[in-house]
Formats: sequence, C-alpha cells, structure tokens
Amino acid sequence: MKLRSGIRWLAFAAGVAAGGYAAYVGATWLRYGRSQPAKPQEADELLDGFMPEYEISERHHVNVDAPADITFSTACAMDLQDSGIIRAIFKTRELLLRGKAQEHTLPRGLLAQTEALGWTVLAEIPGCEIVMGSVTQPWKGSPEFKSVAPDEFAAFHEPGYVKIAWTLRADSIGPTRSVFRTETRVVCTDAAARAKFRRYWSFLSPGIILIRRLSLGPLKKVAEYRARKRRLEQKAALVL
Repeated sequence: MKLRSGIRWLAFAAGVAAGGYAAYVGATWLRYGRSQPAKPQEADELLDGFMPEYEISERHHVNVDAPADITFSTACAMDLQDSGIIRAIFKTRELLLRGKAQEHTLPRGLLAQTEALGWTVLAEIPGCEIVMGSVTQPWKGSPEFKSVAPDEFAAFHEPGYVKIAWTLRADSIGPTRSVFRTETRVVCTDAAARAKFRRYWSFLSPGIILIRRLSLGPLKKVAEYRARKRRLEQKAALVL
C-alpha cells in the first residue's frame, strides 16, 4: 500500500513539474524579444557600445561585503565547473542536444576559460568591468564560438548566427562594499537564426538562468573571505 501511494505521489509530482515546465516554455516563447529595460543603476554604456539593441537580456546582481576590486577579481577567477549542480546542467544540455563530450582541458578561471573557447574581450575598465563577446549557433550540440574583433562586433551580420555579449562588473557602494552585476545580451543576425534560437531559448533557458543565479552565492562567499583576509593582513602590518 505504501509503495503504491509513493508511486502515485511521484507520478503526481512529475505531472505538476511537467505542466509547470510546459507553461514556462510557452510563456518564454511568447515574450521573446520583449526584454525588460535596464533600471538606472543597471545602465551599461560599455555594453551599449557593442549591442545597444537586443532580443534577450538577462541581468543578475548580488551585494557583497567586499571592495569592488576584490569582487571583480573574484568574479574573473571563479570556475563554474567547481559546482556539481552546474556541471550537471552542462551535461544535461549536452545530452539533450546530442553534443560531444569536451575533448580538451580548459584553463582555470572564468575569463581564461571563455577566451580559450573563442570569446573576445570587447572592452574593459581595469578592476571594474569587462565585456566579452562572440558569435555562435547555440542550438547545435557542440557549438563553436567565433572570435570577432571589437571594432567589427557591432556591425557583424553574417546570416545564421547569434551574437552574444556579456559583462562582469563590480560597482562600489562604499569603501568596503560593492554590487556585483552580470548582464548577457543576445541578438540574431537573421530570421532563420532567430527561429532556431527562439526554440532553443524557450526550452533550455531555465538551466542557463539557473547557472547565473547559482554562481552568485559562491562569488559572494569567496570575495567576502578575501576581503576579511586583506583586512587582517593590513592590521597585522600595522602592528609590525
């Protein structure tokens, strides 16, 4: 009896989850291309220079009890593969799109990893913000990221591609506090690419967005640890 009840409960839960996911896919499909405008504190002139108009925009932020320089350097050095959940999301995407397993070892650190994959540093403000960009076809199981020179990125319009630009940014809100912000923008180069990407985004964006959110907690924790360590070292230096 207990086994049957458990099976019924699991079937019910699976049905609810499937229904919720179907509703999400439908809603995401319908609101495609209707990104929320940036709030004043989210405005990013550096990113605007490369992609002022876009079809998708995802923004995330977290307050950090650490100076902006520590928060920014921590963000640049973080490794998403350290998270088991994020690794599982990447693996699920690979299986769903029938992609090939990665055959080469990537360097440690987010910026080093993305540059090794083909992303380009479009612009940066040292110690504060960096903008990365690439063109790709993410609906493929094993997409390739094409590097485009910064002065050619905004005008790139080769058919069949998606242009993606994203930022890592730390805004100071005091001598010992900052806000970490990340934004990703997407625009397609033609209608055919848009149709493929819209389908891809509608079905797989939950995992993509979850990766962004899951990265905020570890970043905050490491940055605040590094800030405490710096303060202790400064106090020790004064004593000596």
